Amino acid sequence: MSQDLQFGVSLTPINDVAGNLLFALAAEKGGLDLIGLQDHPYVPEYLDTFVLAGDLLAATRQITVFPDVASLPLRPPALLAKTAAALDLVSGGRFELALGAGGYWDAITRLGVPRRSPREANEALEEAITVLRALWAEGDTPVRFEGEYYSVSGVRAGPAPAHPIEIWTGAQGPNALALTGRIGDGWAAPIASYLPYEKWAEANRIIDEAAKAAGRDPLSVRRIAQVVGTVTATPGQMRVTQGADPVRGTAEQWANLLAHLGTEQPFTSFVFWPEVQSTDQVTAFARDVVPEVRRLLDAAHV
Repeated sequence: MSQDLQFGVSLTPINDVAGNLLFALAAEKGGLDLIGLQDHPYVPEYLDTFVLAGDLLAATRQITVFPDVASLPLRPPALLAKTAAALDLVSGGRFELALGAGGYWDAITRLGVPRRSPREANEALEEAITVLRALWAEGDTPVRFEGEYYSVSGVRAGPAPAHPIEIWTGAQGPNALALTGRIGDGWAAPIASYLPYEKWAEANRIIDEAAKAAGRDPLSVRRIAQVVGTVTATPGQMRVTQGADPVRGTAEQWANLLAHLGTEQPFTSFVFWPEVQSTDQVTAFARDVVPEVRRLLDAAHV
């Protein structure tokens, strides 16, 4: 199973250019696969996620970067398609796209974007995925799409990204989860403060059932578990059965916990959200946790 696993860390795009770079370099040095960048354009202390993604991709050589998750209401899909393709091209295929239909609507609307109901947000997300894929396609045929929320009128596709960019959703509700199963490439499970741990299994079940109904293999939909916490030197209480408390425990405890998620549920990717953004935490996760998770999951799938 090892070849299918991915491990990463989440980076908050604070206004610390040098610190962010050190964090990313520590992740790459540790052999991690992913860096997720939160996307909250309405937070004045945060750098723009996509500008920071470009900076980190330019400074690294192997690790993949993705917005975790891109705020779709503030990033229209036609322009987002161009930005994502450009980042993928200049990095040699190291960019993936995770999309959120909208979360902090009070903050979003202060930037001049109309509020959407959950139904409207999900419909807009499906339209956006259609537009993105059409504009990434090869060929000279003009793209035409007329939706309720997004439209393109004879725009030529391109440039095509360096590799087929995956679209992951940060879905929480049943309709968005079903949409993910029908047409998404993956699910970046929201951290427990958004979707408590006890709801993850049901969320995965909804994705599985929707994928099957659409004639897809449920395992083709990547599942990314995102866990907030701290790798500690002394044992702690590890609880991901309910609630949203940060996970605090030793590397061995972390490894057992993530391996449990990878056997009891269809997670194959794991993103660590350190409570304190430090290179020490990145190194501890990459050096001490990841190899043991790989060993445990390999043993479980023999």
